[in-house]
Amino acid sequence: MNTLWFKQFESYLSAERQFSAHTVRNYLYELNRVTGKLEGNSSPPVLWSQVSHEQIQHTLSQLHRQGLSPRSLSLTLSAVKQFCEFLLREGVIQSNPAKSLSAPKQNKPLPKNMDLDSITHLLDIDGDDPLSVRDKAIMELFYSSGLRLAELAAIDVDDIYFSDKQVKVMGKGSKERIIPIGRYALEAIEAWLLLRENIPCENEALFVTSKGRRLAHRSIQARLAKWGQEQALNMKVHPHKLRHSFATHMLESSADLRAVQELLGHANLSTTQIYTSLDFQHLAKVYDGAHPRASRNKGTDKSKGKIADD
Repeated sequence: MNTLWFKQFESYLSAERQFSAHTVRNYLYELNRVTGKLEGNSSPPVLWSQVSHEQIQHTLSQLHRQGLSPRSLSLTLSAVKQFCEFLLREGVIQSNPAKSLSAPKQNKPLPKNMDLDSITHLLDIDGDDPLSVRDKAIMELFYSSGLRLAELAAIDVDDIYFSDKQVKVMGKGSKERIIPIGRYALEAIEAWLLLRENIPCENEALFVTSKGRRLAHRSIQARLAKWGQEQALNMKVHPHKLRHSFATHMLESSADLRAVQELLGHANLSTTQIYTSLDFQHLAKVYDGAHPRASRNKGTDKSKGKIADD
């Protein structure tokens, strides 16, 4: 019975919720992991239609004691909650036994961005061979428009609007958005397209292999890591690092959180707000220099002889 509901849940996530194949696989993996623990803790094995709040809580605690990280437990609980909500919708259960459960708090490391000098050095590629020209265009586009890896990999040639200096991408949840492209990225893409014309391509993908196939996610990641080493940077270069750098530099320059939220394709502003913590010293300096009542005297407020309020 559990297997049947898992199959239907998989279809629900893919077709109705439009979750990515990667997310669906992760959710099913977590459900099978929890099911295995539940079956090992009960005789006879329990059905999900009969699972209690206490059983799920005990299973999560057991996974935590066995070393599962708070981050992984959060994914596990998310999968369980989504599945129970699905069973509730289908009328299999009367209430969600996992609804009030929460995962252990996890320390969220701030994303590490590259400074402008490092970005400039990374993109200073002189090679005119097809791979170098293609990779330069990829990295310029990542940094120019703050794209996710999946978004960039899915771009077709017709998605680039040269006259409007824009690119159309399909974001999370199949949400389409139009994003500006900078001059350097456009020039790099134009250079790549001239070479791409000599490659017999299987489809209209913008970035392809030497055999004309759409460039895979792992290949893009590997190429960026390779260029980080080639350019002798003291950090690992990957797509999200360029995305983080784009977001940080945009916020430093504009301080327009809403605009950056739209550019990044974040559904919630709280997701974008993490970037406001990346360079507090910079933001503090901007505040001190711009706000009419932001003057901070060290020590005492000379006008009153008291400690100045921060």
